[in-house]
Amino acid sequence: MCFVQKSFALNGDGWEGDAVHVDTSNGIVIEYDTFGDPADPAILLIMGFGTQLLGWDAEFCRLLAGRGRYVIRYDNRDCGLSAKYDDDPVDLMDLIGAVTSGDFDSAQAMSPYTLRDMASDGVALLQELGIDRAHVVGSSMGGMIAQKMATEFPDQVLSLTSMMSTTGEPGYGQSTPEAQQVLFSPRPADRAGYVAAAERELAWASHKYGDPATLRALAAASYDRSYYPAGVPRQLAAMILDGSRADALRALEVPTLVIHGLDDTLIDPSGGERTAELVPGARLVLIEDMGHDRPRALWPQLVNAIHELTER
Repeated sequence: MCFVQKSFALNGDGWEGDAVHVDTSNGIVIEYDTFGDPADPAILLIMGFGTQLLGWDAEFCRLLAGRGRYVIRYDNRDCGLSAKYDDDPVDLMDLIGAVTSGDFDSAQAMSPYTLRDMASDGVALLQELGIDRAHVVGSSMGGMIAQKMATEFPDQVLSLTSMMSTTGEPGYGQSTPEAQQVLFSPRPADRAGYVAAAERELAWASHKYGDPATLRALAAASYDRSYYPAGVPRQLAAMILDGSRADALRALEVPTLVIHGLDDTLIDPSGGERTAELVPGARLVLIEDMGHDRPRALWPQLVNAIHELTER
């Protein structure tokens, strides 16, 4: 049995909770916070590879909450203030070497958890919050986790929004060499170097709206909240080793929205197009001037699309 204490403060957009953590029924500590009225339909936001819940900007969450939704964002395991797997160190180069050489048995042996385990964290969090079913929105790796939730735990998912993500099939959603190099290049360990290196992410940001100051601000807040590079290779292992989700997506009966930016070089738009092709009845929204990011100027378009899906 888990008992959760959570305080709330009333602001102009409704009830907004301070971040707390919960020891879920599957034994994983998950850090989360909320926006909006708990009586409204719930939207669970799942962030991507190595990125804390801060990646879902609070103002973006408030926009969704202002449309009559109870918005929950959380840290994936091995990131932010959620559970860490310090007893299972994984060397990033060893993992990439094993995968590149096709030695998936060795790569599998390095990984202490799977993408399904990460999906089960979101389900367990909803259960601890007393929410039977939620609209699930995932970005990048978070989109893969959201797909896994929808296919493995369909009774808990009202709708799926897969944003800037892919199906796990080779040949779809591939990165450009430049974007891949940035993704796998560790940032400096000191705060100043870490913040400055965030500008490398312009390699996959919107060509029109990419903003170095915004990238640096998120990096600074993330560093101060929880600098934890050790979790990156374990999350990567779970993501890569999940393989193709194509067959499961073909059988999916959950209302589905697929969003992808046409400027995305980290996960090519073919990843989103393929996802929408596989899921019966899925709606595909390809957005001009959006890369592997969510520029503030495009928030109204993103919020409108998500709100329209979650009205069903």
